[in-house]
Amino acid sequence: MNNELLKNYAKLFVQVGGNVQRGQTVVISCPIACAHFGRMVQDEAYDAGASEVLIDWVDDLSYRIWFLRSSDTVFSTYPQWKVDKLKDQDKKDAVYLQIDSSDPELLKDINLERIKKYRKASRGATKEHSRNLMTNAQRWSIIAIPSTSWAKKVFPHLAEEEAVENLWNLIIKAARADSDDPVADWIKHRNILAKRIEYLNNADFSKLRFSTGLGTDFTVGLVQNHIWVGGNVLDKHGTPFFPNMPTEEIFTMPDRNSCDGRVVASMPMFYSGNLIEDFEFTFKSGSVEKYDARIGKESLASILEIDEGASQLGEVALVPNSSPIGQMKTMFYNLLFDENAASHLALGKSYPFSVTGGEKLNDEELKALGGNYSLTHIDFMFGTSDMRVAGLKHDGSETVIMENGEFVI
Repeated sequence: MNNELLKNYAKLFVQVGGNVQRGQTVVISCPIACAHFGRMVQDEAYDAGASEVLIDWVDDLSYRIWFLRSSDTVFSTYPQWKVDKLKDQDKKDAVYLQIDSSDPELLKDINLERIKKYRKASRGATKEHSRNLMTNAQRWSIIAIPSTSWAKKVFPHLAEEEAVENLWNLIIKAARADSDDPVADWIKHRNILAKRIEYLNNADFSKLRFSTGLGTDFTVGLVQNHIWVGGNVLDKHGTPFFPNMPTEEIFTMPDRNSCDGRVVASMPMFYSGNLIEDFEFTFKSGSVEKYDARIGKESLASILEIDEGASQLGEVALVPNSSPIGQMKTMFYNLLFDENAASHLALGKSYPFSVTGGEKLNDEELKALGGNYSLTHIDFMFGTSDMRVAGLKHDGSETVIMENGEFVI
C-alpha cells in the first residue's frame, strides 16, 4: 500500500476518528504485525498535540497459544493490574484508538467453555471501563488494516500478496480514505446520516416492523424517549468523534420486552472463530423463544447462554442496501465492516446514550426503561435488497421508512 495513502489513513483516524485534542493521553491498541502503521498513528497523534501516546501491543498468535495451553483455572479470573491500568487511563481522559487486523479464525477449535468463562470474567472486571466507552464518556475509535490471514480468509483463491492488496483497496474505499480530501468526505457523509437521524427522532415511532423475502416478519418496540444516533457522536465534554470507521448505520435502543416474530439472518456470523450460517431467531415478548442454524448451532447456543440479556436485543440498526460496503458483495468476517453492509440487530447490552439521559442511569435503571443489560453485544445482519421497514406511531398509524432496502425518508 502506498505510504502516502497510509499516512492519510492514519491522519483521518486521529483527526476524525478519535479527534485527538492538544494535551490528551492517547492509547493505541495495535497488533505487532502492524507495528509500522501503529507508529504512524502514534506520530499523527503527537502532531495533533497529544501529550502522551502509549501503544498496547497485541500478539494474536500468543493469545491463541494461551487459550490452548493454559490451565482451566486461569479463565475464570481477570488480572487486577489490567483493571487498574484502564482506570488510570480513564482518569486521564484518554482517547482509545484500536487498530483491528485479527485473523477471523484465531479462536477456531478453542474450547468454547474456555472462551465463555474468560469473556465473562474480563467483561465483568472491566465493566466500569466498558460503560465509559458505551456511554461515550471516553472518546474511542476503531479502524482496520489487513493481515495476511484475514486477507486469505476473505480471498481464499488469491495468492497472499494479491489478497492483502485487494483487502487494502476495499478497506481504504470503505473508510472513504481514497479521495483528495477524505476529511471533507466524512463531513458530507456525517450530514447525510444526520438528516435521517433528525427525521427519525422527530417521528418518535413506538415500533418498527420489518419484512423480507427471506422470511423475516418481525416487530420491535422502541423504548420511550429513544434517541437515534449514528455517524459521529459527542463525548462528555461535547467533543465529536467517530467510534467506527467505516460507519453507515443509524441505530437506537429497542424495548427488550417488546420484540416479536421471526428474524432470518441475511449474512453469516463469525463468533470466536466459528462460522454460523443460515440462522434465524423467533422472538416472543422480547426473548429468543426458538433458534436454528444450518451451520454453527452450537456456537449460537453459546451466545444465548452467556447470561439472561444475551437472548434479548440491545440495538436495532438501519443500513441502506446501497451502502458502499454492502455493494462490495464481500463477506469481511469482521463486524467493523459486515455490520455496515446491511440492517442489523444486536443481542445483548444496550448503548445507554440511545435513550434520553441514559448516560446518567445505572444498569437497573436502564432496564426499568426497557433497555437491556448483558456482558455481550453481538450484531447480526438481516437486511436485504427487498427489506421493507415501517414505523408505527403510538396512535397505530404507519409510515414506510425503507422500501426495497433503501430509505424513502
